[in-house]
Amino acid sequence: MTSTDEAAPAVAPFAVSREGHVATLTISNPRRKNSIGQAAWGALRDAVSGIADGDARVLVITGEGGDFCAGADLSARGERHALIGMQEVNEACLAVHRMRVPVICRVDGYAVGAGMNLALAGDFVIASDRARFAQIFVKRGLSVDFGGSWLLPRLVGLHRAKEMVLLGEMIDAAALHGLGIVRQVVPPEELDAAVAVLAEQLAAGPPVALAQSKRLLNDAFESSFEGALEAEAHAQAVNLAMEDAAEAGRAFFEKRRPVFRGR
Repeated sequence: MTSTDEAAPAVAPFAVSREGHVATLTISNPRRKNSIGQAAWGALRDAVSGIADGDARVLVITGEGGDFCAGADLSARGERHALIGMQEVNEACLAVHRMRVPVICRVDGYAVGAGMNLALAGDFVIASDRARFAQIFVKRGLSVDFGGSWLLPRLVGLHRAKEMVLLGEMIDAAALHGLGIVRQVVPPEELDAAVAVLAEQLAAGPPVALAQSKRLLNDAFESSFEGALEAEAHAQAVNLAMEDAAEAGRAFFEKRRPVFRGR
């Protein structure tokens, strides 16, 4: 979270690019470590929703320059009631969490406050060895947001989540790799290649089956065992009726890689 008196742009732009089946959303406010002003949360929601409406099979979220995202830009507060502003923050968080395709967060430099929780709202985190994470809210007199109160206990357990949130200490990427939050830690110059390898692997998978598996896992903590089994049965019925399942069977017997088309 940044809070200096230097004038900040009203809206931090979000650049969207596409290469094959992989869409990349870049937070572009490097002058302020890619912090996000109040007016920009709606733009983040809309950018993610726009990608969700397309045919991309993977979404990569990253930051321009040497940082991922320094959270909310506290110097860019608007005149609206705080609850209205937080509604847009929440909608942006839900847009990321509900993405039907796998989301990879490419983290370099700082990922703090809402920036850390933005990374956690995705499915995979690949970080450089200079990446630094923090639930920095308490240092700014604030409580945790952008889904951190829901995400962290599920990822690291309640007591470790309390340690991160109530102390607000900086944590390096290696420590989070040890906790299973960060998938891979690489030197900065290898970050793009590591992300590309994972993105290509995911993009080559069966998109409908991947989307259904992701939804089943996201719903796991709110479902009974019986409910989970029923949801799995419905998802599998959809998969078995698709050409992708038939293609997987043919590829197995022909000893080749399947080509999934999402149909």
